[in-house]
Amino acid sequence: MMVCMWSAWRRGSVFAARLAKRDWPCSFSAGLSVRFRDFSTKTAPHIPGMEYQDAICTLNTLQTNASALEQVRRERCLPQLQLQAMRGFLERAGLTVEELDHLNIIHVTGTKGKGSTCAFTEQILRSYGFRTGFYSSPHLVQVRERIRINGQPIGKELFTKYFWQVYGRLDETKDAHGGMMPAYFRFLTILAFHVFLQEKVDLAVIEVGIGGAYDCTNIIRRPWVCGVSSLGIDHTQILGDTIEKIAWQKGGIFKPGVPAFTVKQPEDAMVMLRSRANEMRSPLRVCPDLEEYQTDCGSLALGLAGQHQRSNASLALQLSHTWLQKRCLPEASFPSTSDENTEILQGVAFTPSPIMVKGLADTEWAGRNQTLRHGAVTYFLDGAHTMRSMKACVHWFRETASQHERNSSGAVARVLLFNATGERDSAAMLKLLVPCQFDFAVFCPNITEAMASCNADQQNFNVSVENMLTRCLDNERSWHLHNSQASNKGSQLLIEGSLPKKTTTDTLVFPCILSALQWITQGRDPVLTDPANRVLPVKPSINAKAAHLCDASEIHILIAGSLHLVGGGAQTPGRS
Repeated sequence: MMVCMWSAWRRGSVFAARLAKRDWPCSFSAGLSVRFRDFSTKTAPHIPGMEYQDAICTLNTLQTNASALEQVRRERCLPQLQLQAMRGFLERAGLTVEELDHLNIIHVTGTKGKGSTCAFTEQILRSYGFRTGFYSSPHLVQVRERIRINGQPIGKELFTKYFWQVYGRLDETKDAHGGMMPAYFRFLTILAFHVFLQEKVDLAVIEVGIGGAYDCTNIIRRPWVCGVSSLGIDHTQILGDTIEKIAWQKGGIFKPGVPAFTVKQPEDAMVMLRSRANEMRSPLRVCPDLEEYQTDCGSLALGLAGQHQRSNASLALQLSHTWLQKRCLPEASFPSTSDENTEILQGVAFTPSPIMVKGLADTEWAGRNQTLRHGAVTYFLDGAHTMRSMKACVHWFRETASQHERNSSGAVARVLLFNATGERDSAAMLKLLVPCQFDFAVFCPNITEAMASCNADQQNFNVSVENMLTRCLDNERSWHLHNSQASNKGSQLLIEGSLPKKTTTDTLVFPCILSALQWITQGRDPVLTDPANRVLPVKPSINAKAAHLCDASEIHILIAGSLHLVGGGAQTPGRS
């Protein structure tokens, strides 16, 4: 059953009246139904021959089922119940915490950079020939990306097989446990552990979901080494509203006798991490700057762009080096920690092996400081969604885009495609983006396309379409507010050419990512001009605004604010 989005908008609520007055770019005419898949939360039956999409649709029911929502409500007041519940679900799935000890885990937390740190670490150890497992979140395009073997998302057949093994065991035992099933992330964590055990990996790199102390990955008892990437303010409703409270949560992954490393942190955060390390009797060291490592090949080259990746790379070197020491020198000892020892130890800037050097250079991590060129259109992708990461994103974009523009044969149009989710301060992030001097600021929800072909991997049951579009309208207003002073000077194309100077930055709101990108690229991205793609009609007044896009020799698009937005852009037809 299909749901007509426009019809849904028009029914009831103040929101419907607000949308009715909106001069939308797309024509919602009688001849066009803008439709979304029926977001049914009915669990698919467990029968032989179930396909990958059946598994994904069933997985998605764990986003909203009543028992999952009850878990969230109950555990928000008593967070310590999260690990207790996780152990119960793990046992119902046929696993034990003791079995996880055999995964030789590297456990990484942080506010920003933990995924990149994990990617560097996994690549280094895979380069040594070890069979690696890597669990991360969120996914960009398909949920399989969260669970990787040897750097590659597990295949659809493998995902489907292991999914039904774990889901079946939990489903069979739910009646004896009040109908309780694990929520979405908790289930995927159990599934990852199951996959890594079944596939007999040599090690597993595990990225924390949120926080650390009460994150469901923290049922790990004996990791081989722990890491903390850059800390900042995020997820304040869960972790607390100060850097000290957040550091307390992050330090919760430390374990007795297990070495831990952190990048340099703000003073208050470092004090708390040290306190947590003393409490857990975990030897904690601070990573040296990347420039301090001695190599025969000069400065270390990184596969991931951005100055901020240098601290992540240093942390990855310490984590991989420590893991290799334990693997090859199991009797190696690390300094003990006591309550009296409040000194923060410094990590050693050792000489990286050629394999480590190559691993850092070969690392890839999609959607983070990533540049893609399609004909006359260049995409700058960064899932930055906090103030700190957005500052890094702006620095990277301005530097990288300027390099591209210097090599352009003519005028270049700059376009921002933005969305943000959850409790994040969109207005503050948008203020950071204003100096980039975009010719257009475009906003859309994290919906790949407003058609029936929407991929189940991208479905989010936790936020309504109404809420997503309301957020987009709020973001547009914030942009106008921040851009009002700059508008007196005028926003102009940064590469001077024959194009007339623009006096303002135009803004538009689209109902989905595909419609936004089709308008922005104006038929100049060969991927989006595939005849199989249905083009959403656009009002003449909106098309008239595209003159600058049509006249520019190149179009540069920064997609930022949400990893889900970046992933949705990658999922537009023809890109996957």
